[in-house]
Amino acid sequence: MAESNLLNLAVRYFKQRGYNIERNVRHEGFSGLLRNFDLLVARGDKRHPVWIKDWKRTVGVNIVINIDRASSDVGYSSPILVAGKFSDHAKAYANRRAIKLITKSEIKMELR
Repeated sequence: MAESNLLNLAVRYFKQRGYNIERNVRHEGFSGLLRNFDLLVARGDKRHPVWIKDWKRTVGVNIVINIDRASSDVGYSSPILVAGKFSDHAKAYANRRAIKLITKSEIKMELR
């Protein structure tokens, strides 16, 4: 239930910004692996894969690296990760690799 709550918040957040949204997207990567994304948001010719992690703990750099690899494998750039909070290492890696990190509190502030 908690994950669908953050998922619904994220959908509202992206719709409010004019994105078209696909849920539960699966693509086969160049590696041959099947890659799963919670959302695929698109506006114009830009498409961004989105993972949503509604955890009670901090999301670490390993998850940020995983979405970076998964999105690169299917040919997308600039993935987005939505979670409660992120570690400093996760933020640093995301900053270097142009991965957008969005916290639950940022979404709630924007949707008010």
